[in-house]
Amino acid sequence: MKPRASTTAPPSSSSAVPARLRPHLARLTSFLIVFAVGYSLGLLSSSARPSSARPSQTVIRPHAAHLTVSSTTVPASNVTGAAVAAAAASYPRSPPHDLFRFREECGEPVPSDAVLPTLLEKLFDGESPYAGFPPPHAAALLHPAASRPRGWGSTGAVFAELIESVRPSTIVELGAFLGASALHMAAVSRNLSLSPAILCVDDFRGWPGFRDRFRRDVPAQRHGDALLLPQFMANVVAAVGRDAAARVLPLPFSTASALAALCEWGVYADLIEVDAGHDFHSAWADINLAWAVLRPGGVMFGHDYFTAADDRGVRRAVTLFAKVKGLTVRPHGQHWVLSPKPHRHDDGR
Repeated sequence: MKPRASTTAPPSSSSAVPARLRPHLARLTSFLIVFAVGYSLGLLSSSARPSSARPSQTVIRPHAAHLTVSSTTVPASNVTGAAVAAAAASYPRSPPHDLFRFREECGEPVPSDAVLPTLLEKLFDGESPYAGFPPPHAAALLHPAASRPRGWGSTGAVFAELIESVRPSTIVELGAFLGASALHMAAVSRNLSLSPAILCVDDFRGWPGFRDRFRRDVPAQRHGDALLLPQFMANVVAAVGRDAAARVLPLPFSTASALAALCEWGVYADLIEVDAGHDFHSAWADINLAWAVLRPGGVMFGHDYFTAADDRGVRRAVTLFAKVKGLTVRPHGQHWVLSPKPHRHDDGR
């Protein structure tokens, strides 16, 4: 006798789910489906996206096209969302091109023997600032003039070495303070039978807190005037005499405005010392702006390559500039010296 087939139906899948979860089963299933779809789309989009360098790993490519090609300016009235998006898309991922954009072409060169007359005419109404110096109201306020004022690395061997090798007719100094470096360069030049024009660019305002450190070397301020310019001039007269002082000319302006004016007027230098601002951006701007007024074959050098000031960026600025221009940096004690400026084939400067 055949056994009779069982009439009991197999348990359904829903019966395997606890009764308390059955009302939520549909919602849970929907959530899992949405999660799976979203995860899959995320994987697909990340794999299709082109890889880009992290900001901290950005490689500087100074010779790339975006560093040399000028961008197109869109009038403000015509700016649209599409224009803004296009500009954002074309903006370089390496450092902004403005970091490398400095004027390189300057005016027609002024003859070396006309440099001082040109500057006296344009800056001092044709009269030497040493004429009738010091005025009575300032004489009593100044410290006794020092023929060897205080400075930093102002008598290093690099000065004599470069002046002897370059034999400059015009020297530009960025950052003069009390005149220590300028007067040393004047003395070295005199020993070599040279008489260069030494242009000392400084706003002669000092910096916040400098008086606490150099109180014995600087006069007391008067009505907010630091009196560093007349003190500098007094030191120059004491060191080289009133007649020769005219060749150590103070340019009492910011380095950026003074260098822009020298470039515009075609005043070039054979030797440039950079020793003004010590943060990266100040040093970077000074080096780039000064490079434009350095004659081909001339040499640029500066201080604070191996000092505490390097922490604020002097060495970084010098090293980056050398890489951009394809130059070499030669450390010289606390100083840095760049290889001579290459000659150009398309002009005579």
